[in-house]
Amino acid sequence: MVGVGLFAALFLVFVLQVAARLLFERPLPWTDELAVILYLVVVLWGAALLVPWRAHVAMDLVVQSVSPGLRRALVFTGAAGAAVLAAWALPATADYVAFMHRERTPVLDWSLMAVYSPALLLLAAIALRGAGVAWQALRGRLPEDSPPTGGR
Repeated sequence: MVGVGLFAALFLVFVLQVAARLLFERPLPWTDELAVILYLVVVLWGAALLVPWRAHVAMDLVVQSVSPGLRRALVFTGAAGAAVLAAWALPATADYVAFMHRERTPVLDWSLMAVYSPALLLLAAIALRGAGVAWQALRGRLPEDSPPTGGR
């Protein structure tokens, strides 16, 4: 529901922006900024929580063409690598996001810490989901073996 609400807000701001510009010939500067912020949040939220692991970018042609044992090893390596890199990047990213509390958006005067904080959610989700997929690959189960998940 959060993803739907964010996307609906983005759509409404975009429609308001177009209406103000074309119908009333009075552009609203805050709509440009809010649309960019909402787009950033929608993309990061969706990638972190809504997109299933197997729907992310992968080397499917290579992975699907090898034996099941090598396939599990490749899935483990990719998932574990993604988890380790995301976990490694999380502290520095959190430090940068915290540093951005002193910077503000030009029109709405919002703290950039709030604007960039969804990046922390994305990194944490990649680390946790990658570790889970790597663990499943070690146990002999691949992401495509699991039933498809619906949207949250």
